[in-house]
Amino acid sequence: MDLLTAFLAKSARKKRPAELLTGHLSDTLTAAGALRRRVGRLDVAETVLGGQFWTATALAALAHDAGKLPDGFQDMLRGKIRSWGERHEVLSLGFLPHLVSDPDLLIWVASAVATHHRPLTGEAGKDLQTLYGPSDLDEVRHRFTPIPEAGAAALLDWLRTTASAEGLPIHAPTAPSELSITTLLETTHQMLGQLLDHWSLRSAGPDEGLTAVLVQGAVTLADHLSSAHQQLATTQPLDASTRSRVDKHLAQRGAVVRPHQIAAGDVLGHLMLRAPTGSGKTEAALLWAAAQVTNLAERTGGVPRVFYTLPYLASINAMTTRLQTLLDDEEAVGVAHSRAASYHLARAIAPEDGSDHDVDGTPCRADAAAKAVSRAAATKLFHETLRVGTPYQLLRAALAGPAHSGILVDAANSVFVLDELHAYDAQRLGYILASARMWERLGGKVAVLSATLPKALATLFTETLTPNSTTEVHSPDLGLPARHRLSTRDHHLTDPQAVNEIRRRLENGDSVLVVANNVAHALDLYDELAPEVVERHGPEAALLLHSRFRRVDRATIEDNIGKRFGTCAQRRPGLLVATQVVEVSLDVDFDVLFTAAAPVEALLQRFGRVNRIAARPSADVIVHAPSWTSRRGTIGQYADGIYPRDPVEAGWRFLAAHHGHIVDETDATRWLDTIYTDSWGAQWRTDVLQHREAFEQAFLRFEYPYDDRDHLTEQFDQLFDGTEAILARDQEGYEAALDQAPDASAGRLLADEYLIPMPHWAGRLTTYEKRLKVRIIDGDYTPERGLLSVSRLPQQTYQPGEVL
Repeated sequence: MDLLTAFLAKSARKKRPAELLTGHLSDTLTAAGALRRRVGRLDVAETVLGGQFWTATALAALAHDAGKLPDGFQDMLRGKIRSWGERHEVLSLGFLPHLVSDPDLLIWVASAVATHHRPLTGEAGKDLQTLYGPSDLDEVRHRFTPIPEAGAAALLDWLRTTASAEGLPIHAPTAPSELSITTLLETTHQMLGQLLDHWSLRSAGPDEGLTAVLVQGAVTLADHLSSAHQQLATTQPLDASTRSRVDKHLAQRGAVVRPHQIAAGDVLGHLMLRAPTGSGKTEAALLWAAAQVTNLAERTGGVPRVFYTLPYLASINAMTTRLQTLLDDEEAVGVAHSRAASYHLARAIAPEDGSDHDVDGTPCRADAAAKAVSRAAATKLFHETLRVGTPYQLLRAALAGPAHSGILVDAANSVFVLDELHAYDAQRLGYILASARMWERLGGKVAVLSATLPKALATLFTETLTPNSTTEVHSPDLGLPARHRLSTRDHHLTDPQAVNEIRRRLENGDSVLVVANNVAHALDLYDELAPEVVERHGPEAALLLHSRFRRVDRATIEDNIGKRFGTCAQRRPGLLVATQVVEVSLDVDFDVLFTAAAPVEALLQRFGRVNRIAARPSADVIVHAPSWTSRRGTIGQYADGIYPRDPVEAGWRFLAAHHGHIVDETDATRWLDTIYTDSWGAQWRTDVLQHREAFEQAFLRFEYPYDDRDHLTEQFDQLFDGTEAILARDQEGYEAALDQAPDASAGRLLADEYLIPMPHWAGRLTTYEKRLKVRIIDGDYTPERGLLSVSRLPQQTYQPGEVL
């Protein structure tokens, strides 16, 4: 029996046999090769490494787990001991000086090997410097032995033979090797010391630091692909055939490709596209993306990825379905957001599935959940070359380290479509712009799409990227009818005058949308108006939507909204009272809108839910005067406790001056240009620039590329991620759902229907249940009205009017 067959890399699992060490190393080398063919030539990294970036990646991938030889590690894999307690990647370093002949290349290979699980330096105590830096040679010997001596020599022979067969530059193979354990431990100690000196005693330059993270990312990604036995898609569905697909898609709607769409497809470089709703900006973006794919593939030799980003989950899901239809391939498009598995689950099951069983006895929902989890996991490992998601998933690359540096590699030489860029606040916008500059540095091309893009934002985008590298394309006047008639009211949305006016429109048989800025106001208006509507038209004629519903209840509400008020539904009278969630979450069409004052961008989104397809004369959109109040933990005044005063006040003055006007999106863009030129606009620009520079400084400099960045992760999560909790009364149902599927991940997906979204800071209102790995709240909740309060605390902390 071959001596090396005694050494494992992975222990046996329920659905997976034990994996041999040489098998895993060989698979990881293969994955690194696939990644190279996918990404192509990385100019910035090749410049730093003298053309040897992918060589360094391949050598590190081949040797990354060589340090799993010790008896302690093998005993752990075979279940003889619970934990070995040492870091195998440190011992892997000892093989490298006997494998890699080029001393300059050696330091890069060693850096990636050492850091594919842990940071090299840091202050949290989990880094390799803290764990092994103070150790002398005797302590290193004590911690890693016993090691089978014949096994170490045999593994080095195998590494040399395998590397030589791949054409990698190594020490000339000799047979057999005479690598002693003493020598292996000496070179382990020396190599770790050399690494610590190289990276911790100075700061890396911009290109060197970025390259370090890219090498780490390539190796960790190859390792993850190998461990998961996943493959990367090798083609890009947006290619030279895209024009014919778009032609066919438009022809089915009785349309043809328009001049601005053709112009976008002729651009090679960054794109700024302004086109009103209904003008086909999505098709224009796809034609542009296909042109960039062809150009990048020719230039880099890779398979460029295309990332289509949107700010909201519902619009992401809708765009994913739209692209799948256009390409006639559901498997071609990945969904990259925090609830991707839920999206796949919703697409995989029908309401009638319930708890029925397949022919093999597996519950239908459980089987669908397992497939949904598998599909989402493939996207997390960057399987698809076309993905739709939030920009936040891409921004996580800035966190680098073993967990996130693979995102940066995958983003290299790629195409980015930023739709609805105007929807982000100054801080998030600054971060996105900083990332766009990084994508350009990594060989990427970026497009911004918007129906209402103010010049101030367009200028920031073009200034962020290389001068004169962005082409602006505007759609001509297509003669689209104006959809809205603007009115303003000097009283607040909750004022009796407003309620009476809404009531009159309901009595007239209209479909009425009411949008409040906070949950408390939405609840008050719903309670005041809904009973009469229900009595007149039935229980599903009056609906309430805000962000604090259980997922399962929100899905039911949104389904009911779509059936009654969707653009494809038969027009029926009724009422929807909602908060900001309606701005982007639903494809609906109402007769009239009553809304609280908000920033103009948010109001335009609300307007878009009325007379959506311009099938009727201009419809009323009625904006009510703002009410100013403070917000807990902040300074200044806010509209209904939500929006900062300055942008709302600037917009309100402008809207009030246009009371009674018929408006379209061209008008709206002019409004925004005017608003952004006043003192508030100047402050907004300053804020965006400050956040752009702050994100670059804190996240994108990589001066110490292998340092522990957990503290940055916490900052990032507080800004972009919320938390979720279940009601105490739902705990039994949550546990039952967890057990419904044989796979833990699939069971958790089914249990997610009980989760209620809450912001990151609201975690302190919850109790964390370690056994179930979920936060729990004891709150007042109804499926019709959502989360109303949180109790079982020293004092009631949350009320529905608060911003949660």
